Amino acid sequence: MAPFLEEAHRLGWILLKALLRFTFMFINNCVAIPSYCLYLLVLQPLRIMDSQTFWYIEGVMFRWLLAMVASWGWCAGYTVTEWGDDVRPISEDEAMVIVNHQATGDVCTLMMCLQDKGTVVRKMMWLMDHVFKYTNFGVVSLIHGDFFIRQGKAHRDKQLIYLKAHLDKYYYSRDRKWIVLFPEGGFLRKRRETSQSFAKKNDLPYLTHVTLPRLGATQVILKNLGPQQENGTLGTDGGPPGQSAAKPKGLQWVVDVTIAYPNAKPMDIQTWIFGYRPPTVTHVHYRTYAIKDVPVETEALADWLYQRFVEKEELLAHFYQTGAFPPPKGQKEAVSREMTLNPVWLCAVQSFAFVSGYMWYNILQHIYCWFFSVLW
Repeated sequence: MAPFLEEAHRLGWILLKALLRFTFMFINNCVAIPSYCLYLLVLQPLRIMDSQTFWYIEGVMFRWLLAMVASWGWCAGYTVTEWGDDVRPISEDEAMVIVNHQATGDVCTLMMCLQDKGTVVRKMMWLMDHVFKYTNFGVVSLIHGDFFIRQGKAHRDKQLIYLKAHLDKYYYSRDRKWIVLFPEGGFLRKRRETSQSFAKKNDLPYLTHVTLPRLGATQVILKNLGPQQENGTLGTDGGPPGQSAAKPKGLQWVVDVTIAYPNAKPMDIQTWIFGYRPPTVTHVHYRTYAIKDVPVETEALADWLYQRFVEKEELLAHFYQTGAFPPPKGQKEAVSREMTLNPVWLCAVQSFAFVSGYMWYNILQHIYCWFFSVLW
């Protein structure tokens, strides 16, 4: 009887904690997201007079919103350990980030581990599946200028045209520097069988821990945001064709990010919200490539991109066997770095959201009362 009561008590505590977390996050979303939208609505005159300052302010608030999401996992003991190259020294350069995709928690993990990388979060653009447009965070991403891509052969060609137009319109006008995409085009569990079948038919690498990447969006980004091409690769001097010297030079790096979960059990957004999984360390491996080493011609780029995912496969296989990523070539031991967040800063950001929500509630209430007093 005693073990049964202990188990019932444990489950009851888990359910209560999940309910409390969900309630807090629901209220958090109800105050933070409308406040973000209302601040930017009020600042529209500034957007006309000084768009650079407007998008600076928007970027700061966007980072704060992502920090709130990161804090949900942080408070539940979901932390990040980083491996490989240190990307902080290149955080002010322009970069394309390619990431393996296992579950919705991948986005939350990136929201957390990029918080301490300079201005990256403030100046980043995301490419994500169009279904995210209809989530609670969708309106924020729309305002920020992220791109929602629709998957499937029927939409592929049109989506790439839309992506090019989107980059031309929003990337440099909003001072973006990092662009994040998931080249696999979907979650591992959904695409693995199809990817392996395609690989077998076309004599391509047979992958288990990742899937074969898709080329389209990567090539559009490199051709539109990369510096001037030289002999089929991206140059290092000057900017894209027709770009003046005063404008950004274009992409300088490709940052290859590999996310690994203990025991190959991905974390989804539901876990971040309810916190029912015990404290977990997610491992993130970085590898950087100078843009001059990246080809842009279709066949060469496909080979280059396939090789990156073969390397991801090897990294993940080693991690699942040993619990650590392998050391870089020429080194005997891999060095990890624990990624940390400042709890005082997180509390300040959350407090600002609730104070803003209260302020806007009172302002809108007074406007509502005034309007109907005048009307009647």
